[in-house]
Amino acid sequence: MPMDDEAGSELHSADAEQNSEPMSEEMLRNAYHLSRLRSSSVEIREKGSERLKEELAKAQRELKLKDEECEKLSKVREQLEQELEELTASLFEEAHKMVREANTKQATAEKKLKEAQGKIDVLLAEVTALKTLVITSTPSSPNRELHPQLQIPSKAVFKKGHGRNKSMSNAIVTATTQNSQLQPMNKDGREINLILYDEFLAWKEEPTLDKVCPFLERIYQEDIGPCLSFAKHELTEAVQAAVESNTLSIEPAVVQALPVVKASAIECGGPNGWRAEVVTKCALSGLSRTCKHRIKLGDSGSYFYISPSCRSRITAVCNFLTYIRYIQQGLVRQDVEQMYWEVMKLRKEMSVAKLGYYTEEL
Repeated sequence: MPMDDEAGSELHSADAEQNSEPMSEEMLRNAYHLSRLRSSSVEIREKGSERLKEELAKAQRELKLKDEECEKLSKVREQLEQELEELTASLFEEAHKMVREANTKQATAEKKLKEAQGKIDVLLAEVTALKTLVITSTPSSPNRELHPQLQIPSKAVFKKGHGRNKSMSNAIVTATTQNSQLQPMNKDGREINLILYDEFLAWKEEPTLDKVCPFLERIYQEDIGPCLSFAKHELTEAVQAAVESNTLSIEPAVVQALPVVKASAIECGGPNGWRAEVVTKCALSGLSRTCKHRIKLGDSGSYFYISPSCRSRITAVCNFLTYIRYIQQGLVRQDVEQMYWEVMKLRKEMSVAKLGYYTEEL
């Protein structure tokens, strides 16, 4: 190093001077201290350079670690970006799927709404009819059926034999009915069956549609069961279930449905009118009949053509169950005896229908 060379030259010059002339003790001491200072400065520089090298190596190692960490972070970033893209794609796909499902549900809901509105219209018509039946006589709006004397008199028809005043006989029968508790009678000469009446009263206290109660159990056994018993047993069970759950619908047979069932249409009514009469096998009885109506069970898209007799039997049972539901819901505003006779009337219609009698519709 340069400093060593200078120290050596100085020592050499000092030796030369010593050889030339003797040196003093003080000069030797100064020369010694000077050499020590120079050697210590060399050591300090060497240690400083080593320390700098160590710090440089440490800094290089830290930079390498930082580079590795940056590389890892960049990989994580790329992975996150890829996952974000996949998530965005899946979210868009899920959103489209939800939109499709919502559109499907909306279409189904609109269809059910239309069906419900149709059922509501039918129920409103039935309620209107029931209100007409259950309306009571008031001074402002008298019921002419309960007061025959208020009816408009028609032309007098003279008959041979004895004639009686109907209003007077009705008043006598009504008074007899009110006074008699064991065997109440009404104006038509009907007599209440006390066993059936007691069963109806017990049911009226806690109205239910459970077939286990004595009132409905008897009617199911004597009327509803035989009335809904058809030759096709599998379809019979489905019809009974639909009638009980109030999901059976009956509609007239239309011309568009004729090619589907391979039926024939008969022209009638003259040149100004047409009527579709489907001549095919009745789905319930299995007999070839003129089927003017068809039934649908629940939400099923299948239709079954039925004969007028089968329609009359189903309608009779539906009328009875509808009236029973109205009583249970508290929609009937009649007294108990009127309800009882209306129930007996509906049972009579079921009894007549199950024997095969029906009213021919034009």
